[in-house]
Amino acid sequence: MGTSPIWGSRPKTRGLVLDVIRAVRASSRVELAAATGLTGATISEVVRELMADGLVIEAGRGGPTGGKPRTLVQLNPQARYSVGVQFERNTCVIVVVDLAGRQVARTSFRGLVKPPEQALALVASQVEALLATAGVDRDKVLGVGLVGYGPQDRRTGSLLTPQPTDEWLGYPVAPRLAEDLRLPVLLDNDAAAAAIGEYWLGAVDARSTYACIYMATGIGGGVVVAGQVYRGSSSNSVEIGHISVDIDGDECSCGNAGCLENYAGPSAVVRQALAMPGLAQRLALDPAGDDFLMEFARIAAAANAGDGEARGLVERSARYLGCAAVTLAGLFDVDTIVLAGPSFAVAGSIYQAVIQREVDRRTFARRAHPVRVVPSVNGADAAAIGGAALVLQSELVLGPPEESLRPALS
Repeated sequence: MGTSPIWGSRPKTRGLVLDVIRAVRASSRVELAAATGLTGATISEVVRELMADGLVIEAGRGGPTGGKPRTLVQLNPQARYSVGVQFERNTCVIVVVDLAGRQVARTSFRGLVKPPEQALALVASQVEALLATAGVDRDKVLGVGLVGYGPQDRRTGSLLTPQPTDEWLGYPVAPRLAEDLRLPVLLDNDAAAAAIGEYWLGAVDARSTYACIYMATGIGGGVVVAGQVYRGSSSNSVEIGHISVDIDGDECSCGNAGCLENYAGPSAVVRQALAMPGLAQRLALDPAGDDFLMEFARIAAAANAGDGEARGLVERSARYLGCAAVTLAGLFDVDTIVLAGPSFAVAGSIYQAVIQREVDRRTFARRAHPVRVVPSVNGADAAAIGGAALVLQSELVLGPPEESLRPALS
């Protein structure tokens, strides 16, 4: 089975230097020494290794400093690639990104409601076709970030949810996809992936603590501290969609009661709209439909266009999410909250304004520092791009994963 071209081949200093170069775009060796605390001799040696591997290239001269202009180095975007695969309930988005995290190819398709063996074979064929169409050298592909919803066992690369069908519960999706593609596959949560994608593309301060609220069909969350995803004990953390907002609420499929997702998620908004005959008729909502993303998009478009009833539903959802954002800020003392995912992509301006207002008014530490609510730089594909970024980070910056994670990655 295929492995990374540079798997386990560098010390931590190499990853540290590479991450600084990624964050600042272009840097001299003197600046790298100052940023990392490493000696000039060490920096020179590490940069030489990175250039020999093609990961870093020279980028001209820096500005005048009173002496000889310093030579700058930057990432070589074409040196390595990774693939991000995002599972939604019935859809799949696949992206290929370069070393800088920039998307170079994308495809999407429906039809994952089938046995996992058939669905993964379809995903593998689509990945192969996308790499071929993009003209990406397979030897430069570090691996695949497979991201989705629900509880997961990252150690075995298995899903712990019976969705989209019961056969998926406990199925080792990462090892099976790795066999089909002959590439390392890393399983992760879609919200955590979306969060780290912001970091890799330089949209947030590398030293900051920030949160991501991810909304597709469901609602998830992720927190990043100084470039590292907060994992918890089993990497099933920050599941804000399943915090109780009503202790007497209906039981959720997760086992909890009164979950946020059942009041603010797209499926909840669609159900609420269907209970308003005039609105449902105007928007031609299908009471028997199961494509909540499409139906929610109709409601969001109507809200953006000035439909009062539609806007009321979206703003109500946003107030609930504002409550979740305040909770995230209180628990993790974040300075930024990123809104990511396809549902925010269609109604982001309304959500951003309402959530920012709630955060400004209610956050515990509001007198100590502001909390910005911002849209994701990666839009609707934030999870897929983030999945690819997780592979880049894991392979190039963090070093080899824990021994217990290797079955899902090799």
